[in-house]
Amino acid sequence: MSGPRSKPLSNFADLNLSPALAKAILKCRYSSPRPIQAETIPPALAGRDVLGLAQTGTGKTAAFAIPCIERILTNKRKGPRILVIGPTRELVTQIDDEFRRLTSGTQIRTMTIYGGISEKPQIQKLERRPEVICACPGRLLDLLGRGFVDLSQIETLILDEADHMFDMGFLPDIRRIIQKLPTKRQNLLFAATMPKEIRKLAEQILNNPFVSEIDHSMPAKTIEHALYPVREKRKIEMLRHFLRQDDFDSAIVFTRTKRRARQLAQKLEKDGHRAVALQGNMSQNQRDRAMNGFRKGNYDILVATDVAARGIDVQSVSHVINLDIPNVAETYTHRIGRTGRAERSGKAYTFITEDDGEMVSAIEKMIGTPLQIQSVPGFEEVFIPKKTGRKRGGSAGRNSRSSAANPRGNQRRRKNSTSSSRRRNSPSRPGQKTTKPTQSRGPKRKNTTTGQSSDSSHKRNDSARSQKNRRSGSRRPADRSTR
Repeated sequence: MSGPRSKPLSNFADLNLSPALAKAILKCRYSSPRPIQAETIPPALAGRDVLGLAQTGTGKTAAFAIPCIERILTNKRKGPRILVIGPTRELVTQIDDEFRRLTSGTQIRTMTIYGGISEKPQIQKLERRPEVICACPGRLLDLLGRGFVDLSQIETLILDEADHMFDMGFLPDIRRIIQKLPTKRQNLLFAATMPKEIRKLAEQILNNPFVSEIDHSMPAKTIEHALYPVREKRKIEMLRHFLRQDDFDSAIVFTRTKRRARQLAQKLEKDGHRAVALQGNMSQNQRDRAMNGFRKGNYDILVATDVAARGIDVQSVSHVINLDIPNVAETYTHRIGRTGRAERSGKAYTFITEDDGEMVSAIEKMIGTPLQIQSVPGFEEVFIPKKTGRKRGGSAGRNSRSSAANPRGNQRRRKNSTSSSRRRNSPSRPGQKTTKPTQSRGPKRKNTTTGQSSDSSHKRNDSARSQKNRRSGSRRPADRSTR
């Protein structure tokens, strides 16, 4: 799928960029290109289609923004000329911010299009013909269908986090948008993971692309990540343990549901933490306040659902904690990629319950390496999630302790095994008559030893049973009539 590879870039100065763009790059303190930038910027500047696969937090936004800005500066005309499509409002805003930083000192105009806010300001900005549009598919299609957006002059289409757009069901919308674009254009597709469905889309829209794959399925090497077995009811207790550690600076805590995110943020706030929730039921203004407050350090903890996993670019996050394991294996990479950004170190902890083994196996298969299972003092759980391929008491990590770690569980297991052994091998008791299974008729009787013979006990039980049957038999017609 890839054409001939170009020579990787070693220094931004080697590109001979426009003075305004070169100055903006220095102002952003981009000293030297990161791997994804070094490989993809030269072919993108040459006009080639590009497929860039790299971990989150490795500089993909600048990798496509720099060549787009250079094209606008060297060939000035009215827009819109660059269309960037992203899956979430947070990510679209983040991309727009990056374009604004790199276009400072120029007259290039950028704008965002997404739902959840009034469309009137967006329509007014579109009338000014901005050069760059960063949009979510839904609102863009709405404005496009009503004639407020003109895409006839688009030179470059950028699909960022294309894999997440597939997860969210945006592929049909993207195909409809592509039909409105000029046939002759440059296409840049970037993602952190590449499911086969997205690769199929890439093959359909990319023309002889340059392909860059830089450990895209693996979390960044600067991230220390591990699994921590814990009972569901003790997850918040374990979370509080980690938040008290000396190395804690700031954290993003991921939950599976919006309600859980909201409630957890409230609990942590009562604990004395500066915590805020970020979830889909919040208005755009509320989400902006939460994100901006977290970026500026007004909050130490951001409790988020996966709506935020692709749109948070905060370089100082020390911890990512998956209170709930994600539903999709690829989401794991995006979640923990919120820490360890820009080659900084970070820690990512995932709490797992006994039923999470199947997802653990899927994540390990995706990243190509087993995840270490660790334990926390006071939380030494003896279980290992089912379907992980690991054996209890084996070499699955430090928490695969001996059975002494949970005496109550062991006592329960010994009791069950002892009782089952007694049922299988119980010998005849004194005075007890044994009968062969093939000769027994009716329900099994429970033998008792009271010093009397077994025969007399059986006769007494049979007599009581027959009297009970006669009494119940006399009531049957009345019982049937009331049903």
